[in-house]
Amino acid sequence: MLTGIHILLTYKCDRECEHCFVHAGPGAPGTFTLAQLDAVLEELPRIGTIETVFFEGGEPFLFYPVMREGMRRAAALGLVVGTVTNAYWATVVEDALAWLTPLQQAGLTSLVLSEDALHGGEAGDARPGHARAAAERLGVSCSTITTEHPRVEPAAAPGEAPTVSGGVMFRGRAAHTLIEGLPRSPCAEFTECPHEDLREPGRVHVDAAGYVHLCQGLSMGDMWQTPLSRLVAAYNPEAHPVCGPLLEGGPALLAETYGIEHEDAYVSACHFCYSLRRALLDRFPRYLGPPQVYGRDPT
Repeated sequence: MLTGIHILLTYKCDRECEHCFVHAGPGAPGTFTLAQLDAVLEELPRIGTIETVFFEGGEPFLFYPVMREGMRRAAALGLVVGTVTNAYWATVVEDALAWLTPLQQAGLTSLVLSEDALHGGEAGDARPGHARAAAERLGVSCSTITTEHPRVEPAAAPGEAPTVSGGVMFRGRAAHTLIEGLPRSPCAEFTECPHEDLREPGRVHVDAAGYVHLCQGLSMGDMWQTPLSRLVAAYNPEAHPVCGPLLEGGPALLAETYGIEHEDAYVSACHFCYSLRRALLDRFPRYLGPPQVYGRDPT
């Protein structure tokens, strides 16, 4: 049952994090207009099961007025409203209050902070703490996303392979920047998707290009061609050209299904799947994209 819509308000960001799923950065195109937000929001009652709307990015605070108005309109529909941010704007607590108070008045109830070295924060960066203190004063729920740089953990027992810890999912920019020196496993071992429920997703991400992401870069379809409520109602995971093989046999079967040439081993299922989807990008542009999420020039 689909209960959450996560709006990728923009792919622009003040940072270019090494592990970013969507290759966000200062020059990334793709930002919602208010008219586009309205087109999404008016579809949500027709779906009938949506409870929460989150505004994400990139960095959504770069387009603060549009985000605030989007929150107000989502809250007017009776939806729980949240946002995810790196808190670049929370220079001191008083300033953080000035940023968050209008959002709380518009309907914001949940603030999620990206707070770690991988997210580009400076050593001893106090800004997430300032944002947290302001949220607490306003009664806004606050939580933290923390991802550590990948590190190799020794084998737990003789004969077992070493593992990678830190929480990075090797898709998006991480599949290009963070894999060097990490242990790999044979492709045949990757027979399922361990992270996303592609059969019955609980949430999807939507972007200004119209992609309805089941996983970043893997789309249900184009909501500008088919209205979101109809797209959700018609979604058939087994018939989806990418999700179908992934559900039946993971990245290993996806590679076999389309005869994709690939390396012998990968760091993770995400790493293998992302590499395969990147190879299929031109074949299934409706379901894989936008190109920038795969490190391709959007033009």
